[in-house]
Amino acid sequence: MRAAKDNMDAPNEPTAQLMERILYEVKRVVVGQDRFLERVLVGMLAQGHLLVEGVPGLAKTLTIKTLARTVRGSFKRIQFTPDLVPADLIGTRIYNQKTGEFGTSLGPVFANLLLADEINRAPAKVQSALLEVMQEHQVTIAGETHKVPDPFVVMATQNPIETEGTYPLPEAQVDRFMMKVLVDYPTEEEEFVIAQRVTGTPVDVNAVADTFQLAALQRECRAVFCDPALIQYAVKLVGATRRPAKYDMADVARFITYGASPRATIGMVEGGKALALMRGRLYVLPEDIIDLVPDVLRHRVVLSYEALAEGITADALIERVLKKIAPPDKPLASPQHA
Repeated sequence: MRAAKDNMDAPNEPTAQLMERILYEVKRVVVGQDRFLERVLVGMLAQGHLLVEGVPGLAKTLTIKTLARTVRGSFKRIQFTPDLVPADLIGTRIYNQKTGEFGTSLGPVFANLLLADEINRAPAKVQSALLEVMQEHQVTIAGETHKVPDPFVVMATQNPIETEGTYPLPEAQVDRFMMKVLVDYPTEEEEFVIAQRVTGTPVDVNAVADTFQLAALQRECRAVFCDPALIQYAVKLVGATRRPAKYDMADVARFITYGASPRATIGMVEGGKALALMRGRLYVLPEDIIDLVPDVLRHRVVLSYEALAEGITADALIERVLKKIAPPDKPLASPQHA
């Protein structure tokens, strides 16, 4: 009986070791940015896409490129510009003069890890071309459907400084991203180590896993137990952004035009499972959900003009929701504990 309980308390040893080795290899190159790296790994395990906002030079590209090397995955980077067309992303049909036939040239979206750099610099037509591949994991070219590699994760970046020449992402596309992560400057100590590493001998990253092992980790992540009380907690948090008055927060209602969609609830639960697995457990605790709430909700809460005029941010409203709605006292650790 004791052995069965221990099996539920922690992932098997190879899983824990593999995740530690992946993190170790990435951190040999990337200094600091622990929260950002954790969120990228959560996205990979939960099969969710990330929208990353941060000024240039904060190792966003380096992080995902290094991660791709550690898991022997393919990595592609697309620099979004105003003159980009959908074919530049998904591919197109090309006429072969020698054979007299049309062939398909697949675009850069066919990769395990795709970095869409400065996604808001491309027009809506190009942004929408990314919608199908993010949701369906496939693209359609000239009536033919092509599956992208599995696993497939999109990480899109936005620059919060420059707004000239940008195209705001429509809510329908923003909602496709599981999390919006804010990346901040490193500390002085971290920046010192960054300068040492960049100006020193380059570090060779070792491949410690492959895409088949990553797919197995994703399946194990889905099997992590989440108590129904925690799922109900996620439902309440999301519901409070739609109908604040129902949760005794009528004063918040005037600051929110639209609340989060059901994708937010799903993102909290799936992300909580991934975070629990990374923390060495096969069951979700309230802190796993709570840690992810700002990242899952901040891009889904549409602020009113009144909130913008008063300088109230989505993060500030989310913090009020978290303080108002208490997590369950004693969620079950596993079905066997019931």
